[in-house]
Amino acid sequence: MPPPGRRTDGPGALGCPAGPYGTMAPTGQGNGRKGITMAADLWTSVVSLAGVALGGGLTALAQRATQRSAERVEERRQAVAAAESRRTEQIDVLKEFVACAQAAERAAYRRPDPWGDDEDGWMTQTGPVMTALWTASGNVTLLCDDTLRQPVRTYGHALNAAVWRDIGEAEVNEHLEEAKTAFMDAARASLAGSRPPERTAGSGGQVY
Repeated sequence: MPPPGRRTDGPGALGCPAGPYGTMAPTGQGNGRKGITMAADLWTSVVSLAGVALGGGLTALAQRATQRSAERVEERRQAVAAAESRRTEQIDVLKEFVACAQAAERAAYRRPDPWGDDEDGWMTQTGPVMTALWTASGNVTLLCDDTLRQPVRTYGHALNAAVWRDIGEAEVNEHLEEAKTAFMDAARASLAGSRPPERTAGSGGQVY
């Protein structure tokens, strides 16, 4: 005989207590469904966080790449500006030296004969001219390529000889021709080598 209070048929026959709305589900089955739901929620959170982290990382990389590109553009712009400034400075000192050399050459052509007479104040006027020439030659040596150092010195000495010393029967232009030509060739080569790099168009229509 079944134990008292245990039904062998009907809603409570399988050991599941009958509720007011029918038979209740077994306790183990309910816990299993709850565990599956929690696991799905956990994976959803993990995937979501991973997506956020990945998106943030990609954004940071893109920002860094953009920043680095802007830095490279700025570095190129500064390099071009520095090269242009230096080349302008070299042109200025070379122009100054050429002007002083021409003044010294004119003084050589006006040199009194016999030399030593201060005819029309020649010696008084020529002294500052030669001082300016040596100052200009020092600026070229200081600011321009080393390849100009010897040609400038040689040309300056040739001018100094034409002005203050005896150059024999040679004409002033003949005496100066070789040194002058060597200097001008070296000056042109120096300026060609110091030409700044070609600038390329950047964003926003700016030139770098």
